[in-house]
Amino acid sequence: MNLRCFTFAMLMFLIAFTFHASASYIPNNKHSNYRSFPNQFLIPQNIARAAVGLHPLSWDEKLTHYAQSYANQRRNDCVLEHSNGPYGENIFWGSGIGWNPAQAVSAWVDEKQYYNYWHNSCVEGEMCGHYTQVVWGATTKVGCASVVCSQGKGTFMTCNYDPPGNYYGERPY
Repeated sequence: MNLRCFTFAMLMFLIAFTFHASASYIPNNKHSNYRSFPNQFLIPQNIARAAVGLHPLSWDEKLTHYAQSYANQRRNDCVLEHSNGPYGENIFWGSGIGWNPAQAVSAWVDEKQYYNYWHNSCVEGEMCGHYTQVVWGATTKVGCASVVCSQGKGTFMTCNYDPPGNYYGERPY
């Protein structure tokens, strides 16, 4: 009987902790729109960060303008190429239209399965740098943008991070 009560109490604690932890990574401003364009990028990235014990990212207009400027440059060719700017950066391309920010973030965060924290490396032949940028501990701000490319070339999305991450030899968290 005591073991059953202890198990039940632990389960309730974990449920309460999970709800509290996840709620703190969703904007709680009563005027915020959870479905807004920024939140479609921000919320799933902050959930990934919460999963490894990191503070949430905040949306930054300067980074958003940078991301939008670069996305606009990719509008005509939709080439999956980094801007090589001063910020950390994740990029995404999807064929056709109808892609949403959560799908781009999901593609980045899904790379977690290929990241080996203890060896601080990706599984051979796989990418994990998009994931490590999302969960880079020193990063505090993000700004993102999306464009539908001309002539049906697809959808291009980018997020920029400050301070940047992915420094060789350093763990993200």
